[in-house]
Amino acid sequence: MPDKAPKAPLKTALIYDFDGTLARGNMQEVSFIPSVGVDIGAFWSEAEALTKQADGDGILMYMQLMLHHARQNDATVTRETLRDHGRAVALFEGLKDLSWFDRINAFGARYGLEIEHYIISAGLEEMIDGTPIRPALTHVFASHYVYDDKGQAAWPAVGVNYTTKTQYLFRINKGVKNHWEHERINHFIPDDERPVPFDRMIFIGDGDTDVPTMKMMHTKGGFSIAVYDPRSNEKDQKKVYSLISEDRVNFVAAADYREGSALDLIVKGLVGRIAINAGSMPAGLGA
Repeated sequence: MPDKAPKAPLKTALIYDFDGTLARGNMQEVSFIPSVGVDIGAFWSEAEALTKQADGDGILMYMQLMLHHARQNDATVTRETLRDHGRAVALFEGLKDLSWFDRINAFGARYGLEIEHYIISAGLEEMIDGTPIRPALTHVFASHYVYDDKGQAAWPAVGVNYTTKTQYLFRINKGVKNHWEHERINHFIPDDERPVPFDRMIFIGDGDTDVPTMKMMHTKGGFSIAVYDPRSNEKDQKKVYSLISEDRVNFVAAADYREGSALDLIVKGLVGRIAINAGSMPAGLGA
């Protein structure tokens, strides 16, 4: 009898927050806010005050405030200038040369899994597009602007805040790679017809702002990892570790993406577990 055709790899998603997860600090602080002559602390204080005054969404308010200060300083804001600012973002170890993505993709392939990498971030998509990791990403769900006929940012088009992040897990689950399509999101699709089931997802975030997403991932049968800056103090690290005791995440590790790091080993272990649960483990590999 002819040999059976090999199984197609099963799609598996690694989903990341950005600020504090893949890079240190807030992306807007690295070069954009200083470039328009505003003190970083004063900028965020102003954004918070305006948000409370308008009873508005904090993400949309900071995005509009960025444009306001840029216009006051005769600074042009285009996709290209924001991408340029994104190039200055400080990525954590193991990311800039894309070795993390290549290694995890190859590891997944050994286990019959096709690894896809997604970002869900309240930060700016245009800045993320300027980072060296963008070619390794399947899709980016992040805040972004509308541009006028001169190519200049006019107003916020999408603001991804801390609670709306959860909707993007469903978009990945159902294969919807945009912000606007709602019919497919609301339409019933049997679990076995969804491109990426929740139990083949791993979410990596950095703490408080990602708690709703982590908790949902945890309760949906997927996996969540809280990471912290290896340079952070003990108090900040303990705050992240408390997420385990509160049953909000599965694991905690330093945001070190180099081979052999704790995070590297945890993700590889979870990829192996996903393969076993999904029945995609090649014969003899797990022996």
